[in-house]
Amino acid sequence: KPVYTAVSAAAAKEALEAFAAGQWGVKYPHAVSTWRTAWERFIPFLAFPPELRRVIYTTNSIESLNYQLRKVTKNRGHFPSDDAVVKLLWLAICNIEDKRARERAKEKGRPAAERKAAPRLVEGLVVTSWKQALAQLAIAYPDRINPHL
Repeated sequence: KPVYTAVSAAAAKEALEAFAAGQWGVKYPHAVSTWRTAWERFIPFLAFPPELRRVIYTTNSIESLNYQLRKVTKNRGHFPSDDAVVKLLWLAICNIEDKRARERAKEKGRPAAERKAAPRLVEGLVVTSWKQALAQLAIAYPDRINPHL
């Protein structure tokens, strides 16, 4: 965590070296090697402010959705058209959301700390600091973001 929350590339490098020399770096040298190999690709991440970094590196819900969509398309050899793929993926997203909605309904009324159901997938999911992150992305990548705003 000290590596990807560092205020600068130099501070991140120091944190990585401290991790490498510490208990976990010695126990997991491959983790250190992975960081060092990907260092040049990682450094641009440090240019973003902390609120944008948090949005970028918290991708669990995206990874979960992608995993479920890959499962749906994996067993099909090919599709007759692009529309067929879009339809299949849309129906899969609807099914995933229906399942999550049923799980949320079962937990309705429980305290938030006790709920384990996944949040909404299609609409209404709150992403903390998303407006600030979107503003920073629009500044960093105006040609990619501004046409969609």
